[in-house]
Amino acid sequence: MSAGVDRLGCMQTWSAPEPPRLPGAAAPLALYDTANRAVRPSAPTGDARLYVCGITPYDATHLGHAATMITFDLINRLWRDAGLTVRYVQNVTDIDDPLLERAERDGIDWTDLAVRETELFRADMAALRVLPPEHYVGAVEAIPGIAERIGQLLAGGSAYRVADDSADVYFDVAAAKRFGYESNLDRETMLALSAERGGDPDRAGKRDPLDPLLWRTARDGEPSWPTPLGDGRPGWHIECAAIALRYLGNRIDVQGGGNDLVFPHHEMSAAHAEVITGEWPFAEHYVHAGMIGWQGEKMSKSKGNLVLVSTLRERGEDPAAVRLSLLAGHYRADREWTEDLLGAAHDRLVAWRTGVGRTAGPDGAALVARLRAALADDLDTPAALSVVDAWCAGEGTDADAPRLVTAAVDALLGVGL
Repeated sequence: MSAGVDRLGCMQTWSAPEPPRLPGAAAPLALYDTANRAVRPSAPTGDARLYVCGITPYDATHLGHAATMITFDLINRLWRDAGLTVRYVQNVTDIDDPLLERAERDGIDWTDLAVRETELFRADMAALRVLPPEHYVGAVEAIPGIAERIGQLLAGGSAYRVADDSADVYFDVAAAKRFGYESNLDRETMLALSAERGGDPDRAGKRDPLDPLLWRTARDGEPSWPTPLGDGRPGWHIECAAIALRYLGNRIDVQGGGNDLVFPHHEMSAAHAEVITGEWPFAEHYVHAGMIGWQGEKMSKSKGNLVLVSTLRERGEDPAAVRLSLLAGHYRADREWTEDLLGAAHDRLVAWRTGVGRTAGPDGAALVARLRAALADDLDTPAALSVVDAWCAGEGTDADAPRLVTAAVDALLGVGL
């Protein structure tokens, strides 16, 4: 184990104001499910269980991260508005190749990098008023449980060690009888995406080129941890499966992340969980946010074309305007970031704050109902923003409306007026 790894410790979440309670009945939430390729009702029985794939902390939070986290914050808020208790878990992949590569490039200890960027992410989420997860779990702290799950897969014959000096452990995708149901992709596309997104389809000794890594046996110069599997560190997909199973149980309501996680990450993590538990499907909904582009390309750390939340905050931008600018597009759409979006969001924020600063306005209860209906329709935030725009532009005599609209915008959209 590398020196200083204990600094990662048990991940600490961030704080955010509790959403106000609203009068009246919430609208039933419907969400697009990638596996079924349709908008379907989301009706958790008992506690609502939400798992969102978090960051690999080798760079600061960019607007693509922010848009994704805001998407699932809306789901959290709508479920709470419906009176549900939300059990929300998010991971931090605080050990992985990209983190080690960036640390080496910058001449910094990888644990220092992980601690620094995780703290910055927490600060960004708090500024954007994203409700924190109940459990915020790092891969490093979860290694004992991850190793135990890999041991179960080995014992059941669903995992194997490659026949070379490494003895790395791989998952046999043939053990997942419904493999492919989440992404609905053909094999050729799966192979291409596996190679592009961290897989190793060309590695010799695997039963199937698509088989994903579960456990990387220790190499010289790399951090590793002692477990019954031997010294090493976990693969990416089993990390999320093991954390979700531990904190949320065998079945969850939503597994969420950006649409670049549809394959291989969510396909593989679902397959791991389903083989371990024998239950299907792992998630009732697989929900994916679109990518945010900048200057014609997807915003990503690997490309270096990032607009950082922290940079916008440092230059004095109102985080509420940043949030509104991301809510202006539908969450499932790949869309381009421009400074014009931020300018329009500032103007909208001024109009909204002016609107709720009046002594009276149009019917507040009607506004709440329309806002709930728009968001319940697969998080239609453009429609929801238009509802508030129209209220602010209207005239009325409801003296309680400004207070009620302020509470509704806070509770459902996460924007403080």
